[in-house]
Amino acid sequence: MLTPSPPKLRIAFVHPDLGIGGAERLVVDAAVGLQEVGHDITVYTSHHDPSHCFRETRDGTLKVQVLGDTIVPRTFGGRFYILCAILRGWLLVLHLLWHHRNSYDVVICDQLSAYIPLLKLLHTRVLFYGHFPDQLLVQSGGGALKTHLYRRVFNALEEHTTQLADRIVVNSQFTAAVFQNTFPALKDRLTVLYPGINLELYDTPADLTDPRLLPLESPKPPLLSINRFERKKNINLAIETLAYLRKECGRTNLRLVVAGGYDPRVSENVDHLNELDALAQSLGLQTRIIRPDDQGPTDPATQVLFLPSFSENQRTYLLRHALCLVYTPSNEHFGIVPLEAMYSRLPVIAVNSGGPCETVRDGETGFLRPPTAAEFAQPIHEILLKEDDPGRMGECGREHVKARFALSTFVKSLDTLIREMAAEPASDWFETLTGAVITLVALGLYAFIRMTNY
Repeated sequence: MLTPSPPKLRIAFVHPDLGIGGAERLVVDAAVGLQEVGHDITVYTSHHDPSHCFRETRDGTLKVQVLGDTIVPRTFGGRFYILCAILRGWLLVLHLLWHHRNSYDVVICDQLSAYIPLLKLLHTRVLFYGHFPDQLLVQSGGGALKTHLYRRVFNALEEHTTQLADRIVVNSQFTAAVFQNTFPALKDRLTVLYPGINLELYDTPADLTDPRLLPLESPKPPLLSINRFERKKNINLAIETLAYLRKECGRTNLRLVVAGGYDPRVSENVDHLNELDALAQSLGLQTRIIRPDDQGPTDPATQVLFLPSFSENQRTYLLRHALCLVYTPSNEHFGIVPLEAMYSRLPVIAVNSGGPCETVRDGETGFLRPPTAAEFAQPIHEILLKEDDPGRMGECGREHVKARFALSTFVKSLDTLIREMAAEPASDWFETLTGAVITLVALGLYAFIRMTNY
């Protein structure tokens, strides 16, 4: 007797800004993976720029709907970023309530929890994927009392709305500990589900006829840094490490490529790229910023290349030709880039805190070190002295990722989880409506506190 196939589920993903980054890579991979096992997938977002996104979101692989982008701005006068993000999300979910009530078995959302109460009114089950508590990422200005009031309102809002999710999943044991410390009420409700990477995507060779690879060509394999152009990523450390290698270790023929997510709409991205360029030049390093249309060769004397908003083909080329990955964030929530590098046979030098401690095996697939230039330079110098190390570590890293962090493993676990959720009854309407009212009141208080001198 044939075993019947499991039923196809209707699944919606809700993500604030479908650009380029680790969170977006996870959403895209999860959506594609669930679609490939037979589910009906739609991705909803408040912003999607076809020139600044992952290929699967623009080539028809995924069904993407953009709602609310032109109604609410990203900020009001450069302020209220979080408030605007929440309002944009609420407009998106209100559209779903109006047009797609009872249309989805499960909704998967991440980054923002404030619209979970409205999502529950869809008569669906909600899975929240937590990358990190948003309140720990927020920088609020103003006086001490104003900051205190702001945090009390917004932090309580985040904790309350996160609790309303049917299931709460986080990306690492480190993130789980931070969530439990930040939101005591969530204790024993968190499930750790490590992200995975699509191995086939990284097995595809680079298209060497692409003229945008010409600026990256070099006779020497470069050190590689991949991160968004944000100050918390501590890209300064990669530049300072290169300067230390040149001055203290005599490694004058090295080049560093700093690549990563860059959005010209985000002032921090623009400002920080300029700051990094100025830092490199102050350390006596010759630099070049490669813009999307640049196709000319790079002066061999250039020591630091900045590559904002790189293409997938450029990423593939760099992962195939780099000496190692220099991964500089401290207390990183998980970090998908070290997985990409290890599967591409690159040793990883990462800070000995946060998610990389769960993914990088010190001395086997890379090195975990304190975040100083001297500490980072030492293993790079050793790799250069022992030319067989990159090959040995590279193979260990590749097998490690295949065994523990393949996308198929992640999708299988996620599929099991959402099928369990779909079989459960939806939450009581009064509870979710009450949550929506509380969220609306909290948003009003938040806006009032930010706009006054309290």
